[in-house]
This record gives sequence, structure tokens and C-alpha cells, in this order.
Amino acid sequence: MSTKSRPHGQRRAGERSRLGVLARVLAATLGAYGLAVLTSLALALASRTSREEAVVSANMVALLVFVGVVLWAFAARTAARAWLGLAVPALALGAMVWWLRSTGMTS
Repeated sequence: MSTKSRPHGQRRAGERSRLGVLARVLAATLGAYGLAVLTSLALALASRTSREEAVVSANMVALLVFVGVVLWAFAARTAARAWLGLAVPALALGAMVWWLRSTGMTS
């Protein structure tokens, strides 16, 4: 059945579904990258070990965060919940990075 012969409501539902998948793919890629970067920054800045050890350790944790975010993006009930589930920790980590850098509490 071609899209031209489908009723108007079915075409809209298909478009919504495709947009939902696109939103989840963007959350899984861009959101995961952003949250992993913020995690790595926050952990590296907060670490009391040598700079090299802090960066390596933070990047290992960030890789796990990246995988977790990809799983979360497709496990969330809706794409909006997936993005909200990324926005809240991103804001918290962003505030933590800002605070650590502004107070000079970096290693």
C-alpha cells in the first residue's frame, strides 16, 4: 500500500514514528557524546590523582556512560523522556564542571 492511498491519519502516525526514531537516534549519538564529555570533564577535574591517571580513569567511566545513554535513548518510553533523561544529568554535570573550574578545585 503506497503512502498516497493511505488515509491522512495513518500517514501522520508514520511520520510521527519516524520523527520519534530520529529523535532517539540523535539522543543516542549527540546526547551520549555530550554526556560522556561532561562526565569525563567532571571526573577528571574532581580527581585528586595525577593528571594522567585522572584523565584515563575519567575516560573509562565516560565510555560506560556513553553505552548507558545509548541504551537509555531506546529504552525510554518516549523520545521526550529520553531527552529529559539526558538533560537532567547534563545540567548537573555542567554545573559541577563550572563550579570546579570557577573555584579552582582542580587537580
